[in-house]
Amino acid sequence: MKTYKSLTWMALLFLASAAGAQTKNIYHKGWVDFNKNGKKDVFEDPSKTIDARVRDLLSQMNLDEKTCQTATLYGYGRVLKDEMPTPEWKTKIWKDGIANIDEELNSLPYNKKAVTQYSYPFSKHANAINTVQKWFVEETRLGIPVDFSNEGIHGLCHDRATPFPAPVNIGSTWNKDLVYRAGSIVGREAKALGYTNVYAPILDVARDQRWGRVVECYAEDPYLIAELGKRMTLGIQGQGVAATLKHYAVYSVPKGGRDGQARTDPHVAPREMHEMFLYPFKRVIREAKPMGVMSSYNDWNGEPVTGSYYFLTELLRKQFGFEGYVVSDSEAVEFLSGKHHVAENYKQAVKQTIEAGLNVRTHFTQPENFILPLRELVKEGSVSMKTLDERVADVLRVKFRLGLFDDPYVKDPAASDKKVHTPADEELAVRLNRESMVLLKNDKSLLPLNVNNYKNILVTGPLATEVNYTTSRYGPSNNPIVSVLEGIKAFAGKTAKVSHSKGCEVIDAKWPESEIIPTELTSEEQSQINQAVTEAKTSDIVIAVVGETDEQVGESKSRTGLNLPGRQLQLLQALYATGKPVVMVLINGRPLTINWENRYLPAILQAGFPGPSAGKVVAETLFGENNPGGKLTMTYPKSIGQIELNFPFKPGSQAGQGKNDDPNGNGKTRVLGALYPFGYGLSYTTFELSDLQLSAAEINNQAGIEASVTVKNTGARKGDEVVQLYLKDMVSSVTTYESVLRGFERVSLNPGESKTIKFTLQPDDLAILDKNMNWTVEPGKFQVMIGTSSEDIKLKKEFTVLK
Repeated sequence: MKTYKSLTWMALLFLASAAGAQTKNIYHKGWVDFNKNGKKDVFEDPSKTIDARVRDLLSQMNLDEKTCQTATLYGYGRVLKDEMPTPEWKTKIWKDGIANIDEELNSLPYNKKAVTQYSYPFSKHANAINTVQKWFVEETRLGIPVDFSNEGIHGLCHDRATPFPAPVNIGSTWNKDLVYRAGSIVGREAKALGYTNVYAPILDVARDQRWGRVVECYAEDPYLIAELGKRMTLGIQGQGVAATLKHYAVYSVPKGGRDGQARTDPHVAPREMHEMFLYPFKRVIREAKPMGVMSSYNDWNGEPVTGSYYFLTELLRKQFGFEGYVVSDSEAVEFLSGKHHVAENYKQAVKQTIEAGLNVRTHFTQPENFILPLRELVKEGSVSMKTLDERVADVLRVKFRLGLFDDPYVKDPAASDKKVHTPADEELAVRLNRESMVLLKNDKSLLPLNVNNYKNILVTGPLATEVNYTTSRYGPSNNPIVSVLEGIKAFAGKTAKVSHSKGCEVIDAKWPESEIIPTELTSEEQSQINQAVTEAKTSDIVIAVVGETDEQVGESKSRTGLNLPGRQLQLLQALYATGKPVVMVLINGRPLTINWENRYLPAILQAGFPGPSAGKVVAETLFGENNPGGKLTMTYPKSIGQIELNFPFKPGSQAGQGKNDDPNGNGKTRVLGALYPFGYGLSYTTFELSDLQLSAAEINNQAGIEASVTVKNTGARKGDEVVQLYLKDMVSSVTTYESVLRGFERVSLNPGESKTIKFTLQPDDLAILDKNMNWTVEPGKFQVMIGTSSEDIKLKKEFTVLK
């Protein structure tokens, strides 16, 4: 591949432009003559303020050019048919520019139409993006550069980029620094490949375990989501690219946890909306200044979010201070007329959304579907030019902030081969996987397994060889994957015989109906289980890898039951009946109701949905090379009948039925309590928390307070503990949550080692929404609680906020 290191980027572009239709050199020292008028306009002058540059450029734009900055062009294999610019582009709607191009030349996984020669090597992609960008700069009248966007919720959605585990696993690390570093990798790789905007992080609060997209969320708790989302955003944007938060707002609790077309009608009260579902967006917007927000296609209180002035302008911009641009989730505009029926036709839906505050419409259809109706609306006077100018200005402002009007190209494409998916990046991705492992049960310290003690190891279960969960529609593709069976063979195969028997399929032929109408096992299913049992009888230990695949959890894959699908429980019961110790490895994208498994099996490791190093990391964890220190970020219910069952919760809302829980209690009609609570996770070592100290016994309502606690590794192995701080408002003017998470720190300690952890509680951490829906720090007593889960509280101490 040709290397351009010896040439400056301006010289390269001059040579390229001379060969094309543009005969005039528009590239000058320190500026680009985007409008090709031979002089340095204000918008072309890097020394001018962004606002001045936006005003100047807007003043030069005609209606066609303005409306073209309100739509997305989906990239090659989605909507765009051409890998490279063609003469026909001069006849397309984007001859007057485009706001952004999404997923361009990334070889999107699971879409064969999107496979392209330009995705890899990485330098070839950077050069290709430069070629596309050059067309827009040189062949459109004003030369407005494109914002190249791409997904990136667990690694950049690009061929062979660095792959991280699913967001639900990232959350389970509870490691703020590691999440920041992961975000930095995503941002650096995006920048090197030519992407300027990453659709990440997801800030949805996953409160319904049945929901399909739980796997894409960090947690059920808004504080944990805000802390990790903030770090991911800062990491991405620290590399000079935009982060676009999603999905705003109240998206993650559709009625009954349903998905697909039913993503609507969340039953959320106003106070809960602000305290729970808007909290992460408000905090990340204020503290990390993301340049993008994606509006969701659900409604709230009868008002579709993407057509809501309240959500897109009053809250987002005026209250939260958002200064970027809003892009719609796919089909959100169309849903106003097609699903919500608040607009009589699509044209009226366009009017509602643009007036509400939407900047850019995104959908898997041609961009003119939005642009042409918008032009008609402006010409008719139905949408004012002032409104259009405001929407376009937001888009241009982000492009100026990204530096696209100063240096629109990847400077050194050849260097991208050394900047994307480096050995150090891969090691960090593996570390994320390691730290996301959660040990759920470990009777009599069966784990970690001593590889020298087991000569015959059976690996069974339908997930032992499955790998599809390691790659998703929203992440990197085409990376080498290690299955759990392969990982165990690589780790233990030299000292033990590792055999394999599948045992059963992930689902049965009648699933999911078989969850409500049980069916007899077929002869083939019984034979599979019998074969695994036969192998188990001659084995010293059984490792059963069970759970869900990408076919059972993900977008539009909500569930009505949360047990292991198919015949997996029958397989486990048959293996248990052999009397051999059974270690259960759970591959899951959501909490599951594994009650029998928890009661009878001696050891359970939650692997979640790890990345391509899945098998390597699971084996390391089972055999003790990695000491699991992850914690659950969602409550495990015992039954779907308990849902909603989450942390945080209001006093009494998840209480039992006895006299101790309820003054009228005498019922014994429900299964009560969580199977595993929020924040739960075991280790191969033990920890002790002591010496909780507060910096003051009394503070005023605008002061902060410090809490410190000592954590000690009292066991024989090095390990990680996540110290968790919960806060309880003892008396308040409105009901508040029983307690709220307001601090956490993951700490790694050697045997016998101690460390003092310090937390600072700011006024915002103490604030509640009062009767008038104002955020207020009320006087009174607060209790600081330190523990290792939301239920395992070790230390408590009170302080008072003075009047």
